[in-house]
Amino acid sequence: MAEARIFNWRDQALRSADAVGSRNMLLLTHLRWIAVLGQVATILVVHFLMHVSLPVGPMIAVAGGLAALNVATLMALVRGREVANWELFAALLIDFAALTAQLYMSGGATNPFAPIGLLQVVIGAVLLRPWSSWSLVALHSAAFGLLAVYHRELILPPGLASTLSPVHLLASWINFVLAAVLLVFFVTRIGRNLRTRDASLAEMRQRAAEEDHIVRMGLLASGAAHELGTPLSSLSVILGDWRRQPAFAADPGLAEEIGDMQAAVARCKEIVGGILYASGEARSEDLERTTLRAFLLGVVDQWRAQRPDLLTFADRLGGDRVIAADRTLAQILTNVLDNAAEAGATRVQLIAERIEGDLVLTVRDDGRGFPAEMLAGVGKPYRSSKDRRGAGLGLFLAVNVMRKLGGSVEVRNAADRGAEVTLSVPLAALALEDAA
Repeated sequence: MAEARIFNWRDQALRSADAVGSRNMLLLTHLRWIAVLGQVATILVVHFLMHVSLPVGPMIAVAGGLAALNVATLMALVRGREVANWELFAALLIDFAALTAQLYMSGGATNPFAPIGLLQVVIGAVLLRPWSSWSLVALHSAAFGLLAVYHRELILPPGLASTLSPVHLLASWINFVLAAVLLVFFVTRIGRNLRTRDASLAEMRQRAAEEDHIVRMGLLASGAAHELGTPLSSLSVILGDWRRQPAFAADPGLAEEIGDMQAAVARCKEIVGGILYASGEARSEDLERTTLRAFLLGVVDQWRAQRPDLLTFADRLGGDRVIAADRTLAQILTNVLDNAAEAGATRVQLIAERIEGDLVLTVRDDGRGFPAEMLAGVGKPYRSSKDRRGAGLGLFLAVNVMRKLGGSVEVRNAADRGAEVTLSVPLAALALEDAA
């Protein structure tokens, strides 16, 4: 199976679930200490001050078991142990079992504290995944119904004794179930909405940081382009003078090398002009009206001039279309082709298609492919398999340029060898305003 990675901004907003689980487990230990102290105090007051007969030994033992669980949990957290969802669920199941046991020994559903199980349901709705939360609802609802039938009767002293009718107990159970269901229903959805909002805010912050990075790079590139313009023009003039001199013209090999140097200087001047265009310093008359096919063939021919016999172009565009030539798109496509060549490819294929109003450009090669860490960080700057300084900006710029144009970038490794990069951009982003 081909190894694929589509750049997804939302991936930048996700937090570590294990770290959150550890903090939630610590919170549960705090709540459990309160529950243990509350249970012990209530048992002692009811039994010794209110003279209600209770099985004090077993009930204190249950509370002591919860305290022992807390100590073990805190020791595990101190050692830095990560906590998963199932462990939180198991902890709440133990709390549920302890509460059910305490209620069974103290009157069951007739105990005034019986509805306190709703607190555990709410905690589960906040801390657990939906399936775990609904499992707690089912367990507490079943336990409440069974405790109405099976429990140790409380023998109350005169003045405290009261009798609840079966209808009252049934109504109490229905009330408990409804409250538990509604609480979990709304709390889980509120939590999901809050997580979605946090992810959106994180995505916006990430985009703002990357756009600031791009702006700073653009300012540096624009300044460098201005400074390079003069020496490149001087080199062009000098090479032209050399080529016209008889001594150089008489040597065919030397004349050919001068021609190659002139072509290289012309290419550098074109790149500098593209940088100025991308930074917004090009004049409006520099916009070139062309067709989609002519634009792509121009990029292909220019790249082939530097690396002949390496690139094949598959034209699957169908009908042609008038567009405004976008130099930034040409630079991005050239960078992707350069990356394929630098990855040791012996064959590079460019496929151009029109799919549902989008221009889809796919570059396939038989090179080394992308390392796993690069696929996991597509769109981040300075992620590259090349060792040279400043490498790794090509895909970063490609992702951001495509995003500005309303498109996308998809990167994957082929099943056997090589890599595949797909650029998708809406044709409407390239269309002339006055085009029909």
